[in-house]
Amino acid sequence: MKEQLVTNDIKTFIVDGDKYRTRLSKKYLQRKPYQPNDPKKVIAFIPGTIKKVLVNEGDTVNKGDNLLVLEAMKMNNSILASAQGVIAKVLVKTGQVVSKNQLLIELE
Repeated sequence: MKEQLVTNDIKTFIVDGDKYRTRLSKKYLQRKPYQPNDPKKVIAFIPGTIKKVLVNEGDTVNKGDNLLVLEAMKMNNSILASAQGVIAKVLVKTGQVVSKNQLLIELE
C-alpha cells in the first residue's frame, strides 16, 4: 500500500493498484500510537476477582505457565506467563478485585 498526500487534507491510498481517496477524521489523526505490551508485565485483560494466585515472588516461570486465575462474568480465566523469567513482584492477592489493564505480576 502506498500513501500519497494531496492538498485539502485528502489522502490517496493505492492498494493493489486501486486508488482510494479519503479524508482522515480528527479522531484518527489524534489517536495514540500503538504500544506493544511489555511481556515482563502481566496485566488484567478484563475486570474481575483474583480467585487463586499460583506463583510466589522468586519463582521461575516459562512462557505459557499458569500464574493466576481471574474470575470475570462467572468464568474462571487462567492468566499465563507471556515470557520466561523470575517473578519479581506479585501485586495482587486472592479475593482482590482488579480493573482492566491493572498490573498483576512483574517478571525479571
